[in-house]
Amino acid sequence: MVFVLFDSLNRHALGAYGGTAIPTPNFDRLSRRAAVFDTHYAGSLPCMPARRDLHTGRLNFLHRGWSPLEPYDTSYAALLQKAGVYSHLISDHFHYFEDGGATYHQRYSSWDYIRGQEKDKWKALVEPPIDRFKAMYHPMQHQAEPTDGRLNYMINREYIKEEADFPSVKCFDAALEFLETNGSADNWLLHLETFDPHEPFHAPERLRKRFPSGYDGPILDWPRYKRTTESTAEIAEIRANYAALLTLCDEQLGRLLDVFDEQDLWKDTALIVTTDHGFLLGEHEWWAKNVMPFYEEISHIPLFFWHPEHRCDGRRKALTQTIDLMPTILDCFGVQAPATVTGRSLLPVLDNDSTIRDVAIFGMFGGATNVTDGRYVYFRYPTDMVGQELYEYVLIPLHMKSFFSTEELSAAELVDPFDFTQGMPLLKVPAYAGNKAKEPPQGLSFKDSQTVLYDLLTDPTQVSPIDDGEVVGRLTAGMMEIMRLHDAPDEAFRRLEL
Repeated sequence: MVFVLFDSLNRHALGAYGGTAIPTPNFDRLSRRAAVFDTHYAGSLPCMPARRDLHTGRLNFLHRGWSPLEPYDTSYAALLQKAGVYSHLISDHFHYFEDGGATYHQRYSSWDYIRGQEKDKWKALVEPPIDRFKAMYHPMQHQAEPTDGRLNYMINREYIKEEADFPSVKCFDAALEFLETNGSADNWLLHLETFDPHEPFHAPERLRKRFPSGYDGPILDWPRYKRTTESTAEIAEIRANYAALLTLCDEQLGRLLDVFDEQDLWKDTALIVTTDHGFLLGEHEWWAKNVMPFYEEISHIPLFFWHPEHRCDGRRKALTQTIDLMPTILDCFGVQAPATVTGRSLLPVLDNDSTIRDVAIFGMFGGATNVTDGRYVYFRYPTDMVGQELYEYVLIPLHMKSFFSTEELSAAELVDPFDFTQGMPLLKVPAYAGNKAKEPPQGLSFKDSQTVLYDLLTDPTQVSPIDDGEVVGRLTAGMMEIMRLHDAPDEAFRRLEL
């Protein structure tokens, strides 16, 4: 099996999902071979929470924020290895090598880390040319202080000169090498992922030239997570850079599909292609993700699935989520999913478009708990975002790139296990330690935090909330059922007044 995971791949940009602004011939090519899932959603967001969902087959945002795999987590890669299936990870996703992601890659039989993406601490430059960088980059992104991760990007980019130097290209190079070496063997999983098209949107110049924007200024390829206040030309420039990077991703996918064709891997090799979440490119007057409501551009994500022993033609309407990929991968190898898994195998959906759930919830720790049935989407926020009752439940007290602070842990208490922690007690740590108004999770501050309901059938771009008590009641009941299924803590209900 080959499992391809892109990052921040906007479903609306792909031709297979109706996108027209950016040619995506290889995603389109895949859509003609594989099953295309039309109602596939994220679960826990953003990057590493999504990967924890992927590894464990259950939602984690109800109990904590960005985190490593915990000792009680059962990773699909570890289960495969125990069952005699060889798993190999190829990734340029540097979050795996920060504090909050450091327990994922070791679950695989082997792994290959490609350097140089975004804030990766790759190249050593003791005295970086700060003045030159400030002239090269737009003021939005040139906060070139020694501790600012954006400075790492500017340094890394100095060493990415040729197309072959781009980390995503190197990822696919490594994947093709793996297939050349191991393609004839049995019982293996190749997990290939690339940080692209995640920001910064740096693509080869030949691709960038395909998308003229009219902008004439310093490099502008990394929007901050904020409202759009830029000029029309600046907005067009950021979108053009995303388009160029997505085109690079499409070309790399094409290289993989070429090998599937040349070696006829279609006859005995499954292929899954998806992403962790989407990205706002000015829609709803927002850039990026996390701080704003999780509109369709963020939460509703693409999924392509080919399996040589199952029906893969056409579209699938069933409501599915990232948590379903873990039991699906296990099912493909005949490995039983553990009882802690709440996701469902997608193999029956391939054959019959079987319904596997009526509603799905998704969200980010500390923000709204969102629920959809595929037609309606309901964002439910705490009434008091600053004073809400919120705790992180941990055994490994790590944030994205730091330990939990002494202040945070001084208020921790040891509490009884949840039903999924294999009998292990946990530290219950108050979130938002210190000034709650200034220290939300991961340093972010949620905006536009109003509870609203949208009808995607009549309002697919989510511009006009509706008032329908019957729908809200039904979705809320489904939300509570899923929260109970995940043994959500009592305060997860209280903070939403449920």
